[in-house]
Amino acid sequence: MKFKLIMALVEDSHTENVIEAAREAGATGATVVTSARGEGLTPKKSFLGLTLSGHRDVVIFIVEGHLSRTILETIAKAGHFYDKPGTGIAFQIDAEDAVGLESQIPTLSSEIEDQI
Repeated sequence: MKFKLIMALVEDSHTENVIEAAREAGATGATVVTSARGEGLTPKKSFLGLTLSGHRDVVIFIVEGHLSRTILETIAKAGHFYDKPGTGIAFQIDAEDAVGLESQIPTLSSEIEDQI
C-alpha cells in the first residue's frame, strides 16, 4: 500500500470542517498543530505592531495514495480555499514509508477496493 502525506494550512475557524470532510472522503485520522502563522503574497496589516490576521492550524493526514487527490480537493472545498484568497492551502507529497498504521489497514483496504 502506498501512502501520501497531505498538509493543509487552514484558518482555525475551518479546521473542524476540514477534518470532518477529509474523514468522509476516506482519511482515517489527522494531526493538528495549532496557532501557526504565515504570510501570503500581501502581508496583513498591523496595528501598533500587532498583526490583525487570524490564527492558522496545520492539519496533517497520512492517506492511502488512491484516495489522496479526492481528499485534497475535499479539503480545499471545506476550507473555502477556492472562495477567498488567503484562507489556506493544501498539498500532498509521497510518503516513502510509514509505521503505526497497522490498525487502519483493513479499513483502508475496504475503502480502496472500488478504486483499484
